[in-house]
Amino acid sequence: MVARFLSLKLTLMVNTFRKSVWQTIGLILAVLYALGTVGLLVSGVLALAFLQDPAWAGLAVTLGGTLLVVGWWLIPIFAFGVDATLDPHRFTTFAIPRRTLITGLAVAGLISVPGLATVLLALGTSFAWVLQPGVLLVALVGAVLGVATCVVGSRAITTVLAPVLESRRYREVVMIVALVLVVGIGPMISWLTTGIDPGATSGVLQTLAERAAGVLGWTPFGAAWSLGSTAYAGDWLGLLGRLVVALATLAVAWLVWDRALARALVQPPVGNAGGGRAKGLGAFGLVRFSPTWGVAARTATYWLRDPRYSGSIAIVPLLPVIIYFSSQSTGSFFMLLATGPFVAWILGFSISNDIGYDYTAFALHVASGVRGSSDRWGRALPMLLVGPLVAAAIVVGTVWVADSWHLLLPLLGMALGLLLVSTAVSSAVSARLVYPVAKPGESPLKSPQGAAVATIVAQGVGFVITLGLSLPVLGVGIAAVVLGGPLWGIGTLVAGVLYGALMLYLGIRVGARTYDRRLPELLQQVQSFP
Repeated sequence: MVARFLSLKLTLMVNTFRKSVWQTIGLILAVLYALGTVGLLVSGVLALAFLQDPAWAGLAVTLGGTLLVVGWWLIPIFAFGVDATLDPHRFTTFAIPRRTLITGLAVAGLISVPGLATVLLALGTSFAWVLQPGVLLVALVGAVLGVATCVVGSRAITTVLAPVLESRRYREVVMIVALVLVVGIGPMISWLTTGIDPGATSGVLQTLAERAAGVLGWTPFGAAWSLGSTAYAGDWLGLLGRLVVALATLAVAWLVWDRALARALVQPPVGNAGGGRAKGLGAFGLVRFSPTWGVAARTATYWLRDPRYSGSIAIVPLLPVIIYFSSQSTGSFFMLLATGPFVAWILGFSISNDIGYDYTAFALHVASGVRGSSDRWGRALPMLLVGPLVAAAIVVGTVWVADSWHLLLPLLGMALGLLLVSTAVSSAVSARLVYPVAKPGESPLKSPQGAAVATIVAQGVGFVITLGLSLPVLGVGIAAVVLGGPLWGIGTLVAGVLYGALMLYLGIRVGARTYDRRLPELLQQVQSFP
């Protein structure tokens, strides 16, 4: 029966990749990236074992294995579940024993890029003790238990939390928290480590790492991964205790998954796709009755109620704060002052794949006969109404913090110019280059299979065009910053707005023609997204 589950998983994966060339390319790139990462990590651990001391390798395996388990257990919570290629609810009518079903699902869960990478990493790092056959055997047992803890624990958590994971409100809150963590973790680490002398603190960091590994080795996250290093140290009583912790963790996770799956098969979780009760027409009641303003109202509604859009809004106010902490490590406010123009560019480029975010709802534009000019202006209007206010507020705030009021007009001119230029490029490019994104209701952090290459190409082309068209605004702005004087500041503001308005007109005109010409192809493309 387990072999049948593996066969089904492989068949479904092969059939999925046959549907799209981009999925096949994305899979190949993901496999190559995973193999490269695994190769580097295994090589690093083996180098520690043979060039330094196997104890160092044991320290690295324990800490790295702990992070691996935490990742397997927590990432599905932020990504709203795990791979559902083999949905257990589809096997309800086949009367498969639950324990057999769990075993098949657990083994089939390894048939994925992350699963195979975890197996290779666990087995590869075990050979740090290849010169001690007895320790190697113990390390291999720990690797098997560690991988099982990753998979079974992940499935147990997501099955227990399935009713919550299906809640729309949960998705919105978790998405914002996840994005904040992803964006802020790097600058916060940089800020916390400011002023630390690596040479003077290497001994302290080593001691802290050893203590951390000693503690984590007794936790459910690191017990299995610490078996090899414990056996190498000759601590047989500690080895027995950690083995008990690892087996108990796996047993508890298996029991929790079994009970949760039994309940889910009888009472499947039902997602709460709806939010609160709508009152009135919302944004549609605030605009005039026309195709352009109808598209604008729908776009504004998306920005406020769709987590894929609202996440971007949540990040924008955090960027100045994050960059401020980053600038503290250098003592320079250059990056902070550049935040306003940078945010303006991000806001304008954020509508570069609006059609892709529409997914099948784009058929309404086709069925209702919305013209290209109405579609392009309608998608750009909410950004043009709110974007300048946001960019201006950030420019004023950063100038106030840096106490550089003489740069207010040049930075404001660059910000408004970049906002208009990037909006113009987005309006033109989005009618030609459309790529897969997370579907409505899915995690904004989720990337469809095969979308990586298409995303890189589309965003790369848009970035190059935007940068080229923004050179006049940037040139005048940089000259105003260097030369100084109010006239240069006023000139940058006027030039940025006028030049950006011209680019916006041309960009929307080009995008409207492309939209009208490629309307059937656009509909077919978005409906074929995986």
